[in-house]
Amino acid sequence: MKLEIIKYFSLCICFSFFLNCQNNKQETKDISVKPSQGVTTSEVRREGNSALKIYDDFSKLEHRFQTESDSVFIINFWATWCKPCVAELPYFFELEEKYKNKKVGFLYVSLDFKKQIDKKLKPFLEKREIKSEVVALTDPDSNTWIDKVSPEWSGAIPASFIFSKNKKGFYEKSFESTEELEELLKTYLN
Repeated sequence: MKLEIIKYFSLCICFSFFLNCQNNKQETKDISVKPSQGVTTSEVRREGNSALKIYDDFSKLEHRFQTESDSVFIINFWATWCKPCVAELPYFFELEEKYKNKKVGFLYVSLDFKKQIDKKLKPFLEKREIKSEVVALTDPDSNTWIDKVSPEWSGAIPASFIFSKNKKGFYEKSFESTEELEELLKTYLN
């Protein structure tokens, strides 16, 4: 079953790459985080006050997957080319708004292809007026970093990692409602 999911995910990536294989120029600027040699971290300005951070190396994002605080964190992996991912995003945004004054943090990690950031991802975020924290992870060595997120992850998306200092869970699935997601979140809050 896991092999079939990996094959499906690989096929989706290849098909999406084939359809969107164009050279898009991407304007980036360095930010204050100084990456190690050979690694680039950049941000692309979006409309409004937020910026889309782009991580070419998972190690620059890895610290976000652990906490010693009393907060609960939800990290959602998605892409604009993934219909189930796009379908469930409103549930996450609704829950984020509902829990904005609670100790709950949200991070949305886009796995869109680097060449698609300007053409697909930025317009997607701007059109929907998404002000939540979104980062683009363009690290091509997914065989290494997927296991760091969860050894149970086949690589398929949507996928979510929910954790606190006492509990961690990985969910390789599409959530069907805000209520379903909230019920799961409550198990981390208690």
